[in-house]
Amino acid sequence: MRWTSKLVAAALAAFLQACATGPAIAPQPSALAEARAPVTILVSIDGFRPDYLERGVTPNLSRLAAEGASGPMWPSFPSKTFPNHWTLVTGLRPDRHGLVANKMKDASRPDETFTMSNDDPFWWGAASPIWLDAEHAGIRTGTQFWPGSNVALGGRKAKPSDWEVEGGERPSDWQQFNQAITPEQRINGILDWLRRPAAIRPRLLTLYFDAVDSVGHDFGPADARTIAAVATADKEIGHLVAGLAELGQPANLVIVSDHGMAATSSERVILIGDVVARDSIDLLEYGPYAALTPLPGKEAAVETALLRPHPHMQCWRKREIPARFHYGRNPRVPPILCLAETGWLINDKPASKPFTGGNHGYDNQSPDMAALFIAHGPAFRPTRLGPFEATDVYPLLRTLLKLPARSDLDGSDAPFAGALVR
Repeated sequence: MRWTSKLVAAALAAFLQACATGPAIAPQPSALAEARAPVTILVSIDGFRPDYLERGVTPNLSRLAAEGASGPMWPSFPSKTFPNHWTLVTGLRPDRHGLVANKMKDASRPDETFTMSNDDPFWWGAASPIWLDAEHAGIRTGTQFWPGSNVALGGRKAKPSDWEVEGGERPSDWQQFNQAITPEQRINGILDWLRRPAAIRPRLLTLYFDAVDSVGHDFGPADARTIAAVATADKEIGHLVAGLAELGQPANLVIVSDHGMAATSSERVILIGDVVARDSIDLLEYGPYAALTPLPGKEAAVETALLRPHPHMQCWRKREIPARFHYGRNPRVPPILCLAETGWLINDKPASKPFTGGNHGYDNQSPDMAALFIAHGPAFRPTRLGPFEATDVYPLLRTLLKLPARSDLDGSDAPFAGALVR
């Protein structure tokens, strides 16, 4: 915007200073400032346990929680990063949206294994994420990282190894995930998008922070280094809030995590080879749970070994996984799932040295797996929410964006009825 006098410039500077020092995200517009409509910003702090707010190092997040809506959120099973980030933006559990694990196979591509670096639309196409729903409704979106936001959904690769995709849709603005891009740079990216002219300014944005999860894996949820990472994440949220205030940009912030974190130790390990002959199975995943396929001709022996009772571990045929997990109908789920007791690990090989750390992927209703939820902004009133599921976040986002409700989801916005300013 061009300013034509020192008087106007001085008035603007005074207004921005008031915004930067005031406590609110959405300052009152003045005659000299553009009256901005609220934007919606979905923020993920990967691996952030709700009880990290009780460690005395989160003044910004704790204030947002006190002034807005907050409560414990149960992730979907498995309580892993990619399955739950896709659940948060589709409203579907992993069995329905197809991202059933961080690592998986599909019978139609027997020589290929999905990992978290895979952006082939083939793996992602069973559900439409909130940014595409918004784009189809004429709402511009920008994603400063989110699992799947770099995928050209609906497109195809001539070969899985190709980087080029034929067709497909992405957000209007998106960034390829790179851990070397600092939290400050990620926040600045969001703020830079919001400085644009209204016609090309995103109204739905996503932001992703990974350090709390990474440090939690390395040292465990109670370690001082993990709590230091929590404090840093809180400062980053503070920088985002201050930047929005400086812009005079009202925002409905929806701050979540994808799962919690449980303490692990080399003293709580089950070696899969001690339970079943290792040369009788194809072990796809292991850790908090093991996902495996018996090799041809070994089915009966593998089931006999695994399906009996075991200390600190329970195994099921996929069709017999307890109904409360809502897991096992998707063809990408391997024939047998073994779930460890929270804090235990199912490993392929013994550790080379003693270790302590953290992990997730356990029973999604284990207290250690609970996820963070804070919603703050002009659409929310102070409310303490009862427990709800991650599948409810997508319907809430649709409500914030004024998109019509959908009846084909695994969640709804009902848990937030008392928190929304209608």
